[in-house]
Amino acid sequence: MIRPIIILMLLASALSCKSPEARKPISHKSGSFINASVERNIKLNKKEKEKIELIMKADSDSDYIASESGFWYTYETKVEKDTIRPDFGDIVNFDYNVKTINGETIYSDEDIKPRDYIMDKEELFTGLREGLKLMKPGETVTFLFPSQKAYGYYGDTNRIGTSVPIMCKVTVNSITQTQND
Repeated sequence: MIRPIIILMLLASALSCKSPEARKPISHKSGSFINASVERNIKLNKKEKEKIELIMKADSDSDYIASESGFWYTYETKVEKDTIRPDFGDIVNFDYNVKTINGETIYSDEDIKPRDYIMDKEELFTGLREGLKLMKPGETVTFLFPSQKAYGYYGDTNRIGTSVPIMCKVTVNSITQTQND
């Protein structure tokens, strides 16, 4: 009689053990914050684009080109002969300034000084990094960057505030090609 009870108890204890189950979350988030943020950014982008288009229209002497990356540019000095453009790892020496979209100087050429930049291996704001890839040595280009291609929501924590579209005049002095294996 004791033997079937022991077998029954062992069987019951073996069947009562099971793997832990994942618990369901207590609260569900609707994603409304993200949706509101997307809507705000769409409106901001539209407003900045309209402002940039007004500036381009007022500057009728220049022919602005819309880049595939979402900014506009015009050549002050264009090199017509076929020369090199920077590639990954190349060293680009360039001068630039940063102005508000209305032309007020934020950083002058003297503030920034000529600098060397190792293409795509160092920090540089998105628009300028993409703009340098379009340039040849000796060219000067004026770029109009919406805030998301410039310093974005955070600014530069110094002179450029939140969501500020900017204008940059950039001159590429030289491009030193590196061996890319």
